[in-house]
Amino acid sequence: MSDDDERTRVIAWAAELRRAHSRLRDALQAVRDALQDGADVPTASRELVLYCRGFCTALDQHHRGEDRALFPAIEAEHPELAPVLRRLEQDHSMIDVLLTALSSAADDGAAADEIGRHLDGVGAIMASHFAYEERQLLQVLETLGLQADPDEVLGRL
Repeated sequence: MSDDDERTRVIAWAAELRRAHSRLRDALQAVRDALQDGADVPTASRELVLYCRGFCTALDQHHRGEDRALFPAIEAEHPELAPVLRRLEQDHSMIDVLLTALSSAADDGAAADEIGRHLDGVGAIMASHFAYEERQLLQVLETLGLQADPDEVLGRL
């Protein structure tokens, strides 16, 4: 592997995390847009459920991949970050609870305002979580020696 290939591989994790967060923010906005487009109409409600399911699945896969592969790799190279990683894992658990409630509300045909409140809660925690994660980990990710498929580590969207 050339020095350029090695540098590209190493830098990729910071860039991949930024891209994953951007895609998830876009997915949340797509759900919000579907809600504003008339989620009380039966056809729009079915579309909203699909958007909610897709978003919930994507965010869940992102967090599971981080917990399973990314965070252990970071901790192996930077044990001093263990408290940061535990906080991020706690956020993942909290977000999972919120996603389950959102998914249930969408599946049950909840009114648009109720779905909106769920989206607001998920969106607020997600924004805070992503900002903290990026502040704490992007510099570390620029030098992380993890060789893995980014889709498996950060989720597909």
